[in-house]
Amino acid sequence: MSGLNKVVSTYDQALAGIQDNMTIMCGGFGLCGIPEGLIQSIYQRNIKGITCISNNAGVDGFGLGLWLEKRQIKTMIASYVGENALFEQLSISGEMEVILTPQGTLAEKIRAGGAGIPAFYTATGYGTMVAAGKETREFNGKMYVMEPSLIADFSLIKAWKADKFGNLIYKKTARNFNPIMATAGRITVAEVEEIVEPGELNPDEIHTPSIYVQRVIQGSFEKRIERLTINESQ
Repeated sequence: MSGLNKVVSTYDQALAGIQDNMTIMCGGFGLCGIPEGLIQSIYQRNIKGITCISNNAGVDGFGLGLWLEKRQIKTMIASYVGENALFEQLSISGEMEVILTPQGTLAEKIRAGGAGIPAFYTATGYGTMVAAGKETREFNGKMYVMEPSLIADFSLIKAWKADKFGNLIYKKTARNFNPIMATAGRITVAEVEEIVEPGELNPDEIHTPSIYVQRVIQGSFEKRIERLTINESQ
């Protein structure tokens, strides 16, 4: 990389500095908008002891399911894990710590982390197991739970298009958790479908400004469909 150009050509460059026992955010929702190549590269590197923050844990044999195969995740902070049988097994056996978080709360914890807000109050979860051990407080006659924000050593995200400075555009539902995670990583690596020259992106269409992105790599994506439904009569 030179000057403002944040494009790297290899996954070794994209993940330089990543080590065991780090906290890693991984964008995506189900299998939509996940950084497939970055996930695969960490799988091949055998990074261990990961605290992983993601909406979900992929499926068996794909996405973050690969990390589960090698027992690379020590703690999983997520909101939905119903598509992965191995995840259930590791959780029940105690081999992996699981911190289930309501989806809106998880999104706000990440957004707050990226905004430099250390904690916030939410009514979600009050009076349930979600609030166990957490500070609660009354505001205007209603009880709230204090939730600490989340930041990561690395945020691995997927975008549709980037310029060489690291400005990003996401496409349709692949936007999901990626934009907020881009702001909450000490090092944010964006795996993208297309890289263009600075000035080619419409400024009004940029979702993540380059200030949040440290590295950009062009990937190739299988874009596996989680559940394929077809009409057999056609």
